[in-house]
Amino acid sequence: MVRIENYDLSGRNTFRMKVKCALFVEYETVGELESIDWDSLPRPVISVGAGSNLLFAGDFPGTVLHSAIRYIKYVDMGLDSVPVMVGAGVKFDDFVAKACADNLWGVENLSLIPGDVGAAAVQNIGAYGVEAADVIDGVTCYDTVARRMVKFKAGECGYGYRESLFKKTAGRYVITGVLFRLNRSPKPRLEYRGLSGLVPKCPQDVRNEVIRIRRSKLPDPEELGSAGSFFKNPMVPPEVYSRIAGEFPNVPHYATSGGDVKVPAAWLIENSGMKGRSVGGAAVYAKQPLVIVNASGDATPSDVLALEKMIVEAVRSRFGVELHPEVEHIGL
Repeated sequence: MVRIENYDLSGRNTFRMKVKCALFVEYETVGELESIDWDSLPRPVISVGAGSNLLFAGDFPGTVLHSAIRYIKYVDMGLDSVPVMVGAGVKFDDFVAKACADNLWGVENLSLIPGDVGAAAVQNIGAYGVEAADVIDGVTCYDTVARRMVKFKAGECGYGYRESLFKKTAGRYVITGVLFRLNRSPKPRLEYRGLSGLVPKCPQDVRNEVIRIRRSKLPDPEELGSAGSFFKNPMVPPEVYSRIAGEFPNVPHYATSGGDVKVPAAWLIENSGMKGRSVGGAAVYAKQPLVIVNASGDATPSDVLALEKMIVEAVRSRFGVELHPEVEHIGL
């Protein structure tokens, strides 16, 4: 187990915010996690993955936990459905790459999403018509309140659009492993318009196309600091959509089962005049306005927060639609 006080988190968040935490703890096994003296930890206590979907608002006065539990185990019973248990500390894209290499369908649309498996289960990551909840069968956690290991079936995880039980009870459950259910038979999800013309022979074909699309639109976090998609796509009532479509007949939109209409946040941001705008070292990414980047390399949390506020106010003023961050804000 690794324990470091006054730890520099700049390499632990993809925004590359230069912030510190009072204590950083990394564990490699469930036994190490269970052995932590929880009552002695600086508060609050949070668990992070690769730091790819969060923004530290400043130095963190508490404890940051990170899982280094890394394994990928297949439960091969010779059936079409293949359960795969994955440690929370595995890079999610490493898991996707292995699944595709082994010709297993289900996660190929989620290729190249940064972050660890545990965080993916918390955030219910999604892209190109697929969410993690579509393929998650169960989650194993350490309950920091009951001080014991617990398991949740998929239906108990409270999954919704970028939501889960684990987000709503932040800090209580520390995910140690996630059970996915993949398939041997071809079950491609090609509803997303960028994939609609694809005729895949294997999941790797879908993975390759998703990677191509993502690289054409999104910054590489290794080269330009960001937290990926910063805002959720808003669900608006039909009358709000009709008002917007009256002025912009070609506005992209997606009907939802609940009757609301999903309008891409990126489109709203661009058409409210915010594409390319900046505050200090933070900027709206030129290729994808849904992304805020650390353009200067030394942007501060206050730069990002000020730009976020500017975007929200611009979209509200132009369209009467309220944007909400997808990125988790730590310390606000």
